[in-house]
Amino acid sequence: MALMVPLVLAYLRYDPLVRIHLGPLSISPHGMGIAVGFLLGSYFFLGWCRKAGLTDDQVYSLVNRAAIGSIIGARVAYVINHPGDFNNPLEIFAVWKGGISLLGGIGGAVLAGVPKMRRDGLSFWKVMDMAVPCVTMGIIVGRVGDLIIADHLGKPTNFFLGYVCPSHVTGSPCLAPIGQAVHQPALYDFVSAIFLLVVLLRLRRTVRYDGFLTLVFGAWYGTGRFMEDFFRIDVTHGTGLTGSQWTALTVLGLCLYCLVILRDTPWKSGKGDFVSIPARHRTEEPEEPEMPAVEVEPEPDPDPSVVEADQPKEDAE
Repeated sequence: MALMVPLVLAYLRYDPLVRIHLGPLSISPHGMGIAVGFLLGSYFFLGWCRKAGLTDDQVYSLVNRAAIGSIIGARVAYVINHPGDFNNPLEIFAVWKGGISLLGGIGGAVLAGVPKMRRDGLSFWKVMDMAVPCVTMGIIVGRVGDLIIADHLGKPTNFFLGYVCPSHVTGSPCLAPIGQAVHQPALYDFVSAIFLLVVLLRLRRTVRYDGFLTLVFGAWYGTGRFMEDFFRIDVTHGTGLTGSQWTALTVLGLCLYCLVILRDTPWKSGKGDFVSIPARHRTEEPEEPEMPAVEVEPEPDPDPSVVEADQPKEDAE
């Protein structure tokens, strides 16, 4: 009996909840997780932007653009990496067929917000430093939805955090016999994102150069996604690495260069009070030369005789 306890605790066992049926409605916990995560991140983003001096109209515009850009980017990235999943181009717009890419969604959200930042003279780095903790919150909540439906199941494993394939339908195919375990990369990403959020919130307390939090996010999450995808089942197109891994490697390399070698804001961004200027580009403004003091000589007193002559004489009584 004592030997059976470790075997029972060795793997995660639960029946997934792929759909929630409310009358005629069929709701996916996965979709709910994405929506709630986005709303939660937007709430904190709005508060931090207000404190930084942005107007509500500016923030709402950025959030709306990010929502649209994330949907488009997530789908486009998936289609590019999985062109064989579609029989005709029209199926690309059937978002319920195939899937979406988290990294593509993040990239699409950022690209959609850049024109608004440039138009309003907002520093890309200041805005992103406020955004990346919010993005991390969204990832955490979104991964909860993935775990509920048992999505993104990976390769077979004996790892103690492996997920035991149930007899029920799962969010993604469980490529192991019922009762045997597979990797659950969504769980690994969930745990990594929690630690990342804690680090980002602590780093926010100290004033650093603009873009520092953004670079930390890119380096941390890029490392995590690169490692996690070795446990996933995805196409590699003969390269040995998935599309997400190539993307993660690129982001990781750029962020590490800026963090370790550059140690500064990557480039100037924004205008006026909301500008980010790299320290290496700052020059001391030359002091204006002091103008020599000019002594003003007092005007001489007018001649009394002239003054009397100019005054009209009163008639004698």
